Amino acid sequence: MTVEITNPWTGQVDYRYDYIDAAAVEVILARSQTAFPAWSALPLAERGAFVVKVGAQLREHRERIAGIMSAEMGKLRREALAEVEKCAGACDYYAAHAADYLADQPIKTEAVRSYVTYEPLGCVFAVMPWNFPIWQVFRFLVPGLMAGNVALLKHATNVPRCADVIAEMVQRAGIPEGVLGVLHIDNAMAAKVIADPRVHAVTLTGSDKAGRSVASTAGQNLKKCVLELGGSDPFVVLDDADLDKTVPMAVSSRFGNAGQTCIAAKRFIVTEKIADAFVQRFVEASRKLQVGDPNDAATTLAPMVRADLRDELHGQVSKSIAAGAKPLLGCAPGQGASHYPASILDFVQPGMPAYSEELFGPVASILRVRDDAEAVRVANDTSFGLGASVWTTDKARGEAVARQLRAGACFVNAIVRSDVRLPFGGTKASGFGRELAEHGIHEFMNIKTVYVD
Repeated sequence: MTVEITNPWTGQVDYRYDYIDAAAVEVILARSQTAFPAWSALPLAERGAFVVKVGAQLREHRERIAGIMSAEMGKLRREALAEVEKCAGACDYYAAHAADYLADQPIKTEAVRSYVTYEPLGCVFAVMPWNFPIWQVFRFLVPGLMAGNVALLKHATNVPRCADVIAEMVQRAGIPEGVLGVLHIDNAMAAKVIADPRVHAVTLTGSDKAGRSVASTAGQNLKKCVLELGGSDPFVVLDDADLDKTVPMAVSSRFGNAGQTCIAAKRFIVTEKIADAFVQRFVEASRKLQVGDPNDAATTLAPMVRADLRDELHGQVSKSIAAGAKPLLGCAPGQGASHYPASILDFVQPGMPAYSEELFGPVASILRVRDDAEAVRVANDTSFGLGASVWTTDKARGEAVARQLRAGACFVNAIVRSDVRLPFGGTKASGFGRELAEHGIHEFMNIKTVYVD
């Protein structure tokens, strides 16, 4: 099957490629199986040296990689460059800290000696999304390689060159053939790969629908999986918030990456005392965002990745307005191939798509509440549980609210973001398992007890 890749800004077909067939998949699986024993047997320091070289390659080729990201999924050039650097930083971080994370852990028992040790599982199959096409891959890849695992990557259909350039950077770093294999395949073939006995674990970042499908197949085949799924993150503004700080962060969190991020602030839960002032300033600041060519330094709002996803988003907006939400800004498709302007809906209530569904694009929902208690109740009134933020000048008050929010990460006076030093993941329909930090490197390892009497 031939796939056409359309540039999100121009609307023109930039690239065509074909899915690989079953015979090609078999070759890649066989290489992965062959590569694992030698790679896992390398001393940790040698694996770390290879990973550092991958980071160096990313930095050397950052302009080209950023250009590919902008062409395939419309990311602003400066956001793309920052993403490449973040991946290179992850390489350096895990090379420096993996020895501590993977060291044997002595446990005092009646035995002469007892301890926990960590062993790699083997081949980890990753199904990755398009919205952070380099970073999402490196979040699983770098700790996995340091752990001694090998990897197979099925990237999103619309970012094939991002997948290929990642493989190129790994190859340029001198990492042996088979340690990372790229599979340009459809979902049906992906299910067969999950079931293959040479694959030992699965990780997916994507929608909750995709997560249910992958988890079902993995479960049927007794494969460990980690799922990082959707989110409808609350941005809770308490009545003592500093709006000079809060409003710019609200704009950044909602409209960065054209709003196409699981941990973007989506539901702005604002206490009544400060709501009018916040909304006025939020609208004014958001109005200044400029849609344009992602490679133009003057552009501050990227196009959405595809026209069909823009249309799906507008359907959610239209239904919410029909149910009583008040459009304050935007809320209509733009003129570009997949342009949707910065948009804000006020007075969002239960029963509206803007209240209960994830709006995966540049649309903010304003939910007005009476006090802290109602803010917590509304924030938790969602099937998702990925991230949350709380904004207040009273840090103790903010922390008390944050501890009541059901999410994988809660930030006080800061926007939710992934950080290689901190575990990342969600709860409820936002998935399970963790990436990054020490927790992420342990996910795909056999945590083995050794007892010597």
